[in-house]
Amino acid sequence: MNVKDVVDKIIRECKTPPFEKTCDLLIAGDWSNEVTGIVTTFMATVDVIKDTISKGANLIITHEPTYFTGLDQTEWLAGDEVYLLKQKLINDNKINIWRFHDHIHMKKPDGIYVGLNKELGWDQYSVPGKPHCYVIPATTVEELSAFLKEKLNVKVVQIVGKKDTTIERIGFLVGGGSLGLGSEQMPMELMRNENLDVLVCGEILEWTLCAYVRDASQLGMNKSLIILGHNRTEEVGMKYLPEWLETLMPVMPIWFSEAGEPFLYL
Repeated sequence: MNVKDVVDKIIRECKTPPFEKTCDLLIAGDWSNEVTGIVTTFMATVDVIKDTISKGANLIITHEPTYFTGLDQTEWLAGDEVYLLKQKLINDNKINIWRFHDHIHMKKPDGIYVGLNKELGWDQYSVPGKPHCYVIPATTVEELSAFLKEKLNVKVVQIVGKKDTTIERIGFLVGGGSLGLGSEQMPMELMRNENLDVLVCGEILEWTLCAYVRDASQLGMNKSLIILGHNRTEEVGMKYLPEWLETLMPVMPIWFSEAGEPFLYL
C-alpha cells in the first residue's frame, strides 16, 4: 500500500461527511511512497520521528501539527534553523507524515474518546447521547484527580474549586475542547445544561471557564474544574488507534509512539 492507499482507506472507514476545509493533510512525504510501517502519535516531535526510523516505519499518523501552527503553514519558517533541521531529519529518512485530527474527532464514536474510555474503563458510565458526559460512583474531586493522574500518567493536576467536594456528574472535554473552539461559552453551557459537578479538561483560558467555575464555587455551588493538559487528555486516543487500524490493514506493521507532555516541573 502507498500513502494514498492508507489514507484513503482510513478516511473511507471514518464515514464522515466531506470537509470543505480540513487540517488533515499530508505534511511531509509523497502520496505515492510505499508504506513500510505506520506509527501513530499525538505529535510528530523529533523524538517520535527518530523512534519511527528505528522501527523501520515510514508513515507517521499524527493528531496535532508538525510545524507549530494549526494548519502547518511553513512560509514563516523560511530560513528557520529548527524547521530546517527537523525537515532534514524527515527528508533524509524518507518519512511521510499525515495529520489525522478532524476525521478522528468526527467519526462516530470520536476516536479520541474511544481510547480515553478504554484507558479509564468509563464506557459503562457514559451518558447515552451525551458523548462528553459521565455519571460515575460518588467520589471527591481529590480522589478523581488521583485516579486520572495515575491512569493518564499526569505529572501535575490543577484544580479549581474545592478538592473535597463530592461529585458524580462529570464532563470531559479533551485537548482544546475546553477552550470552546469558536464558542467561548460552550464549556460553561455544557456544565450548566447537564448539571455537571466537575468538568475535566485539557486546556483553559483563566478568564473563561476557569473564572466561571471559581465564581460558582465561591458562591457555594458544587462546581469544580480538573485540568490535565492537552497532551495527556488526547494522546491516549492515538495510543489505541492501532487497534482500529489493524482491523483495516491486518498485515501492515503498526505501532504507537508516545510524544508525551512537553513540560518539566520545578
